[in-house]
Parts: sequence; structure tokens; C-alpha cells
Amino acid sequence: MGEHGWVEDRTVVIEYRWAEGRGERFAEIATEFVRLKVHVIVTAGTDAVVAAKKATSVIPIVFGTAGDPVANGLVASLARPGGNVTGLSNQSADIAGKRIELLREVVPSLRRLGIMANIASFIGVLEMRDVLAAARTLGLGVAMLEIRGAKDIAPAIAALKGSADALYVVTEPLVNTNRVQINALALAAGLPTLHGQRPYVEAGGLMSYGANIPNLFRRAADMVDKILRGTKPSDIPVEQPTKFDLVINLTTARALGLQIPEKLLALADEVIE
Repeated sequence: MGEHGWVEDRTVVIEYRWAEGRGERFAEIATEFVRLKVHVIVTAGTDAVVAAKKATSVIPIVFGTAGDPVANGLVASLARPGGNVTGLSNQSADIAGKRIELLREVVPSLRRLGIMANIASFIGVLEMRDVLAAARTLGLGVAMLEIRGAKDIAPAIAALKGSADALYVVTEPLVNTNRVQINALALAAGLPTLHGQRPYVEAGGLMSYGANIPNLFRRAADMVDKILRGTKPSDIPVEQPTKFDLVINLTTARALGLQIPEKLLALADEVIE
């Protein structure tokens, strides 16, 4: 926003809220923003923008990152979003197959994949479906771990031990908040973990592949600037990622006894040691 000439607390006031990994907080925050009569609501993640859209059909909403916005009913189409919502799709569900293919290069013995998803989340259900389809297309067996809260995580991973070769973790707020616990439990169970974003690998996950989130939010700032200067969100097409990052944690790989192929290391945008 600063690059567009906005100065916080002088020409623009920004109200920050964090849901703390609790999905029910999104509706509370959205209602609060409506009450504050903000000029634009910026969200991160599918569940947050769904809550914001339910709270207002008038205040412009820009999602910095969200899963398939058309399938989730956030916009009419990417080119013509309509209504009061626009933003950037992270295409997380769309690249599920690519993620699994990358994982197979690290775990060539992969035959059965565990899939952990929060089924109380819009994106959790959507991406779980696409991961399941991608895994079956690649000839893999699957073990579904359906969670709804933090208390479900440890029992789910414990149940997976010995019955899967790796764990695909669907990115959404609940697992984001509990990513350290998820990766620690998976490592103890000897399970390589596959994620959609870099912070999960920083928290001990094996690898991630997904849209570069800082780049998405930088572009979201362009949209917010346009809206604050008078453009309607319905006239701003939804954009898609232009930069994807592959991140690998070598420390975790060694702890699991895995050898990362040199060609994959050469492709990685970041290698954590």
C-alpha cells in the first residue's frame, strides 16, 4: 500500500484481526468490520472471505488468497466476478496432482497417501476432494483423516501410523495454527509431510509446493488501491498466481532417512537446513 502512496494512520487506517485458527471467529470479525463501516475488507483464506461475503453485499472484499473462488461461489467468474468480491486465487486444489508427483520423487516407494483435511472448512472439503482424485489418478491408495478441531489431530495421525507412506496436509486455518504439532507427530510416526505453503516446511514439514503468498498479497494491494480510488470490485478480474515455490526441509528429510534427488534440489526455490 505504501508503494501506492498510502501512509498508515495518515491517509489510511488499517484494522487488523486474527482468527487464531478458530473458524467461528471469521463471522465475528466480519460482523465487526461491517459495524465499523470499513471501506474495504481484505481476507486471507477461503473460509474468511466466505464469512465476509455472508456479512456484507455492499462493502468491497478483496481476498489475498483463496481456493477456487468460482467453485466456492465467491464470484460469478474469474473475468467478471460481479458483486462486491474480487481477489487472487491460489489454485491450491488445482495443483494437488503436481504436489503428489513431486513427493513421489522424494518417496519413490509411495503407494498409500494419507490426506488430512478439516472438513468443517470450505477449502478443506474442496481440496480434499481434488487431492483424492489426483491420488487415485496416480494409482495411489488413500487414507482419509477428517478433522474438525485441534483435539482430532493427534488421534488421526496415530491411526495413520503403519498404514500410509506419507501425509498430505490440506492448507487452511486450523492446520496452519497447529502446523508444528502436525509435523512433530508425523515425524515421530515416520511420515513425510506434503504441504501447500512455505511456513509449514519452516515448522518441520518435509516439503511444500504452492503459490508464493507474499506475491499474491502484494498484488492484492493493487486491487485495494484501485477500489479506494473508485473502481468497483465487480470490474476487477480475479487473478491467478504467477509464481509458485518449491520448498524442501533437508533436516526433516535426513531425520526420515530420505535422500532428496539432486535434480529436485536444483528445482527448489528454497532448501531449509
